[in-house]
Amino acid sequence: MPSRLSGLQKEVLALYRRALRMVRTKPPETRDKFRLFARYQFKTQATAISPRNLNAVEHLIRKGRRQLETYENPAVKDCWISGQMREWEAKDRNNIIMR
Repeated sequence: MPSRLSGLQKEVLALYRRALRMVRTKPPETRDKFRLFARYQFKTQATAISPRNLNAVEHLIRKGRRQLETYENPAVKDCWISGQMREWEAKDRNNIIMR
């Protein structure tokens, strides 16, 4: 029987879905960069803190919402991707292939 999601887990998933929806509003040539940025932010932040640290999780949700509001602005057409993000993406893809 699957366990039920907590309120914070639902908030995080809703924020992630909202970020992925935002990607679809961006120009096709920059969508991959926005998608990588969103995935990287969520994955690295998730591993950086303990899920039991509710204050930190709530802080990251608030921070993520503010950041997402900035990127949802139609005037924002592109985002910067670091070399570290590209390395993480390549490593993540290799992990998926090896499974």
